[in-house]
Amino acid sequence: MSTRELVVLGTASQAPTRHRNHNGYLLRWDREGLLFDPGEGTQRQMLYAGVAASDITRICVTHFHGDHCLGLPGVIQRMSLDRVAHEVTAYFPASGRRFFDRLRHASVFHEQTVLREQPLDGAAVALPLPGLMLEARRLSHPVESYGFRLAEPDSRRMLPERLRELGVTGPDVGRLQREGAIETDGRVVRLDQVSAPRGGQSVAFVMDTRRCDAVGELAEGVDMFVCESTFLDSEADLARTHGHMTAAEAATVAREAGVRLLVLTHFSQRYTDPQAFRAEARRHFDGEIVVAADLDRVPVPRRR
Repeated sequence: MSTRELVVLGTASQAPTRHRNHNGYLLRWDREGLLFDPGEGTQRQMLYAGVAASDITRICVTHFHGDHCLGLPGVIQRMSLDRVAHEVTAYFPASGRRFFDRLRHASVFHEQTVLREQPLDGAAVALPLPGLMLEARRLSHPVESYGFRLAEPDSRRMLPERLRELGVTGPDVGRLQREGAIETDGRVVRLDQVSAPRGGQSVAFVMDTRRCDAVGELAEGVDMFVCESTFLDSEADLARTHGHMTAAEAATVAREAGVRLLVLTHFSQRYTDPQAFRAEARRHFDGEIVVAADLDRVPVPRRR
């Protein structure tokens, strides 16, 4: 059975607290494991969360502020220590290549895992994966930062009762899915007669940024929107100055983009009550809201 869930490894912005580790998020998507923004301490958080180094197939770094990347050396070295056999691809802003190089080779270790680097350059980058599309868009932050969107294509769901009615059985079902139409018992049966549209699932991941067009474009229609909400609206001016969003802004984007589930994270250490973020977001978004806590597991919403 496939697993599609967000494993929250850390939720603190800038500095960890007693209750929140630096950023870190693993998106499990069937056979893929996308590790986003591994901050300091991510390797240890993986142990607490039951995430193995071999679960990681891709690493996505939005930008090179420390709370989003200082865990890279430990994670990369752990993959080699555990002899992860599959190739792992790392995506990161091309402008920060020197930082990635330093983090990748921060200390002596025996490199075993093949780590393929794919720097990101340009306002929007399409990154095709097997059966999926990963997209990156440049955001608005004091240093170059990218947001990500993972989506599967729309497909069709077979209707067993219609297949029986039209006499399509056994290998003919697969042939009909591949070819779109087959002949059986002297008549042509089309795929649309025995199936219904099934929308592909999607997730957007947006960290450090002011609100900008790219945020809404990434969030458009997604099932899960993981979004920074570093500040509350009382510090909106501070958020804009430092290139961040408030819970109100994240919720407004979620409402306007038709998001199903909003996951708030990346909280400033100045706040001690996480429910204040939920209360502020609720005033702008009536869908499902999760205020992320370390080691949470958040399932991707079931298909509509």
